[in-house]
Amino acid sequence: MSYKSDIEIAREAKMLPIQQIGAKLSIPEEDLLPFGHDKAKISAEFIKAQRDGKEGKLILVTAINPTPAGEGKTTTTVGLGDGLNALGKKAMICIREASLGPCFGMKGGAAGGGYAQVVPMEEMNLHFTGDFHAITSAHNLLSAMIDNHIYWGNELEIDQRRVTWRRVVDMNDRALRDIVTSLGGVSNGFPRQAGFDITVASEVMAILCLALDIEDLQTRLGDIIIAYRRDRSPVYCRDIKADGAMTVLLSQAMQPNLVQTLENNPAFVHGGPFANIAHGCNSVVATTTALKLADYVVTEAGFGADLGAEKFMNIKCRKAGIAPSVVVLVATVRAMKMNGGVTKADLGSENVAAVKAGCSNLGRHIENMKSFGVPVVVAVNHFVTDTDAEVEALQSYVAEQGSKAIVSRHWEQGSKGALELATYVAEVADADMATFAPIYPDDMPLLEKIETISKQIYRADEVIADQKIRDQLKQWEDQGYGNLPICMAKTQYSFSTDPTSRGAPTGHSVPVREVRLSAGAGFIVAICGEIMTMPGLPRVPSAEAIMLNDKGQIEGLF
Repeated sequence: MSYKSDIEIAREAKMLPIQQIGAKLSIPEEDLLPFGHDKAKISAEFIKAQRDGKEGKLILVTAINPTPAGEGKTTTTVGLGDGLNALGKKAMICIREASLGPCFGMKGGAAGGGYAQVVPMEEMNLHFTGDFHAITSAHNLLSAMIDNHIYWGNELEIDQRRVTWRRVVDMNDRALRDIVTSLGGVSNGFPRQAGFDITVASEVMAILCLALDIEDLQTRLGDIIIAYRRDRSPVYCRDIKADGAMTVLLSQAMQPNLVQTLENNPAFVHGGPFANIAHGCNSVVATTTALKLADYVVTEAGFGADLGAEKFMNIKCRKAGIAPSVVVLVATVRAMKMNGGVTKADLGSENVAAVKAGCSNLGRHIENMKSFGVPVVVAVNHFVTDTDAEVEALQSYVAEQGSKAIVSRHWEQGSKGALELATYVAEVADADMATFAPIYPDDMPLLEKIETISKQIYRADEVIADQKIRDQLKQWEDQGYGNLPICMAKTQYSFSTDPTSRGAPTGHSVPVREVRLSAGAGFIVAICGEIMTMPGLPRVPSAEAIMLNDKGQIEGLF
């Protein structure tokens, strides 16, 4: 049986005018800033007016560690949201925007799949409403102003060897990881080493996604540490006087983007920090606003629960004052078999023993999520090759962990295939069983926070950090940054820092290679193992297959 591609399904969608989608959330037309007919931004005035309203239930969708077999976290988020609406619930979804780098690289887009998608799919995965371009411009404006300040006399006495602010571009480009700027003579400034990160790794992206409003945005931008002087004292963005202009560039990007699912249900798509480099969640503004507009808000956290969900709980919830009522953990029979040692080529054959062997990865994620005091429901994203025996083995394993696994066929059937999952998730959310709490307090020393995450979430035996890193953490504590949460940067493919170690590894160590202070975003980044803040393209990038067809339509996006 042949199936339509995601882009073919999206192209056939019968979209409603965005004003009608806004009306479902009681958003007046005058508070919508339309981008064409099918997407709009929400006015800051309307958002501010909702702050004292009643809050809905927050449902967090996360997943096992990603495998080449595919898990379908965003697809499940969309399908669950549609399923809740099909049950007559007032529900909406909140997801991240897609980065151009992965779209043209290997990962593809981030709008869901099959009959559980957010549309317009092509525009969401490309330029959308220009938010990422605004973030790129604001970030690089600061870079230009730093070099310009040094060129015109360096009044702030910036040590050119200790400029910490790199440039960004929203593309996978390994050639830009480490560069030398200002070559070509006196008129071009002072040559120095520099580099690019991908836009989604920018602290400006993290700030936009954690800021409560435009005033908080400017304050956080001003708090960015851009460099150090020879005496090691920090130089801030506000010292360069760049925070005002950056806020201007980001003022429209701060407003959440309203779009719709294939079934014409409302969705906020806003922000997109990487989950293995940054904190991997959509914006606080979008999530908190959605909670005022709907009775159920389905949102997602990036990559596996050990990364995205941990950061959602320990960073986003802590900063925004929100708490999930239930966690939906996405798994597939195929991914269980791959964790159980089956190669991708053999995933189509029944192998109950491999399913059982691979469930250890799922079990650890269940246990981790419950440690935050939140009930867990497992969504088994159905593939046509799944057999009854394999599904039963997975469900039995989950039952032994004290949770329930429900098969969902949203990819193939849309909301109709997600009704059982939506019914049960709503019941759990309404039961108010959650007693949410982060796994470490604000006042815990920074190194102990890193050790808590590494030992409790990753099950590592130890954290390896040389004296230079320990001294740096202690110095930040002395400077008043000790109460910040930790943002772990590591591979998404394993609980360990070894991307090839599947399942539920134990007895491993977490080497902290570098720590970075994101004073504006309000967290400390601990870079563990070999993790890149600027990805490269694969040998055969997706860009090779993306083109316009004879009708002027985009082909090759997925």
